[in-house]
Amino acid sequence: MSVADGAAVPSPSLPDSEALFEHAACGLLLTSADGTIRRVNATFCRWVGHAAEDLVGRRKLDSLLTMGGRIFHQTHWAPLLQIQGSVAEVKLDIVHRDGHTIRMMLNAMRREQAPGIPYHWIALFVAEDRHAYERELLHARKRAEELLERHQRAEQALSLVQAQLRQAIAAAEDRALFAEQMVGIVSHDLRNPLSTIQMGAVLLERAGSLDEAQQRALGHIDKANRRAQRLIADLLDFTVARVGRGLVVSPRPVALHTLVAGCVDELAVAFAGRVLQHRSSGEGACVVDADRLAQLIGNLVGNAMSYGAPDRPVTVTSAIEAASFSVAVHNEGTPIPLEQLAGMFEPMTRGDAAGESRSVGLGLFIVREIARAHGGEVAVTSSAEEGTRFVASFRRQAS
Repeated sequence: MSVADGAAVPSPSLPDSEALFEHAACGLLLTSADGTIRRVNATFCRWVGHAAEDLVGRRKLDSLLTMGGRIFHQTHWAPLLQIQGSVAEVKLDIVHRDGHTIRMMLNAMRREQAPGIPYHWIALFVAEDRHAYERELLHARKRAEELLERHQRAEQALSLVQAQLRQAIAAAEDRALFAEQMVGIVSHDLRNPLSTIQMGAVLLERAGSLDEAQQRALGHIDKANRRAQRLIADLLDFTVARVGRGLVVSPRPVALHTLVAGCVDELAVAFAGRVLQHRSSGEGACVVDADRLAQLIGNLVGNAMSYGAPDRPVTVTSAIEAASFSVAVHNEGTPIPLEQLAGMFEPMTRGDAAGESRSVGLGLFIVREIARAHGGEVAVTSSAEEGTRFVASFRRQAS
């Protein structure tokens, strides 16, 4: 604008008011009180696909609305304009000439150009981007509510699982206590009568007045009694290991080769008619529970005698190295199927020569637990060419 003779003069570089009205960045309408369109700018006409002459004096604003918009116009829009003189940020759908709808934001003001003759001044803005933004906000809120609901359900489920876990732990503790009590019953109520049987067998043998048949019967009694004692010992060890405390060991310095040789000599008597031999390598003292190691060797040799070729030797090897020592038992015969090797040390199962699984006791499981109690480990390899070899390995300690 420039000033000449005290009056404002439009600048030639700016559009005039008519151009501003027609090409404003929003749709502009002027309607009478009943909604009849009295003037409309080019921007709005372009948005809705109508020419100005098709609208001015011929159409009412509500005729461009959807059915829902018309109801809103009649029940809210018109009363609000009448009462408060303006309506701000009303979102309505305007129907395009081709039938599709355009989401718009409307602002309106009620003005009287002459007394008793009101007009409605209306500005409209396309609200598609805002609508999309609001819709995304609604979706985000819905997702957040769903996530919150899932989180709450997860917390409830976790609480339930924790309660069930506490119950399971309590039940497991009860079962463990019951198992320990049963172990006490077995150790007391079975070992005592077996000891009595053993003592009676010894007295009968010392009497020396038995014939050959009675001597054989006495031998069977002695053998059965010793087997029952071993089964009870295995059951006690199995229960203690399963309860969770693990086997108890009392390591002491021992002469490994001497200890193993003595075990082999005793086992050779028990397995008369079979070849059982001992080999050794390396020198030095080893720290181990002698009784438990003898039990480990007995279980491995018993296993080898049961499953190895009866006409081939079983070899027990004790080996001492700088940082470790080991005891191995080897037998020849039908190899253990590959699919059974991984479960060899689990209790109550073992594969026979035909590859079928059957219950055979707890010997190998106890072998593994004895090795673990010493901080060692046990492994097995088996093939037709090399035979079957169980190796229990231990770390050496200062004597």
